[in-house]
Amino acid sequence: MYNPNSLDTVCASLAYAMGIDAPKHAAPANADLNAYIDQVFEGEKADRVFMYNPDAIAQWVYQKYAAFCAEATEKSGVEIPLCSVMPSVTPVCFGTMYTGAQPAVHGIQKYEKPVIKIDTLFDALLRANKKPALVTYGQCSLSKIYLERNMDYFHCEGEGALDRANAIAAELILRDEHDFILVYNGNYDSSMHKNGPESPIALGELRSNVRTFATFADLIERNWKQHNTLVGFAMDHGCHEIDGGCGSHGLDMEEDLNVVHLYRGYKKQA
Repeated sequence: MYNPNSLDTVCASLAYAMGIDAPKHAAPANADLNAYIDQVFEGEKADRVFMYNPDAIAQWVYQKYAAFCAEATEKSGVEIPLCSVMPSVTPVCFGTMYTGAQPAVHGIQKYEKPVIKIDTLFDALLRANKKPALVTYGQCSLSKIYLERNMDYFHCEGEGALDRANAIAAELILRDEHDFILVYNGNYDSSMHKNGPESPIALGELRSNVRTFATFADLIERNWKQHNTLVGFAMDHGCHEIDGGCGSHGLDMEEDLNVVHLYRGYKKQA
């Protein structure tokens, strides 16, 4: 069974959390996430949002290997089941996550990485005088499809790029200069494709994603006490095993489309 709520509902909820207008083509907000936002901030809005975007962690992986994901689950205040979009490949899905629009509207309908031209969450943040930052590495989709905005891009290339990107993200948390921070980690996806979703190597990268997120959440909890902060562990799509012990995604199937986002709100301390 496919999850009933679409990935396109996330964008308007993130805008709602910060008290700004959603992008022009965004689908209605996710009712469960909005309700959690209202509850945890007691009717106030978030002045900080931190989105950690791991790649390809399917709902079935999250559920089957719950022990591997425990640190992320423990940092969560709410689980939001979602159905991603077709084709379930990275640029298409992240295009929907941060525009709130279906692929036919935002324009990426296959595995390609053009700059999205329609209104995005980042444009909405900039209109509201918010300061967003993207932290990416390598040739990942998120390093390309949201370019050409007047915001801060932190991008790492070469050996050790993932570790350097995560170090930059930690530094940004400590600096506390940005209203919205997005961090991409694609290490599970890369290992899953080569070795299979349940291989020891891929599951090790799943643990790495979870621990990295938990580290960021700990830093935020300790250092952003003066802010209402929403933190998200938000993947783009799922995955499945194919012949040869490898992994893939992109099909219209539950394994590739069903994901679970985790969100936690930290209420500012008086």
